[in-house]
Amino acid sequence: MCIFGPNNTKLYDLNRTFMAHNCENCKFRAHYDQKPNSLLGKFWRWHINFCPGWKGYFTSQSDEKKAELREKYKFQKY
Repeated sequence: MCIFGPNNTKLYDLNRTFMAHNCENCKFRAHYDQKPNSLLGKFWRWHINFCPGWKGYFTSQSDEKKAELREKYKFQKY
């Protein structure tokens, strides 16, 4: 069951976690995209390995988008 909020943001998913995925607008992610070798960029990349928000965002994407994210961020989980 899913409940959607403003602008079709998912507020409730099957895992019973309440969150809106802000990963698309994350300032740390944007910083990684600009400077992946910076301290903040490295911190963000390390952080996504266990971030429940990223897991929810990532698993809610289409297979094509997941493949794109896997390649872009060298991400192998989920």
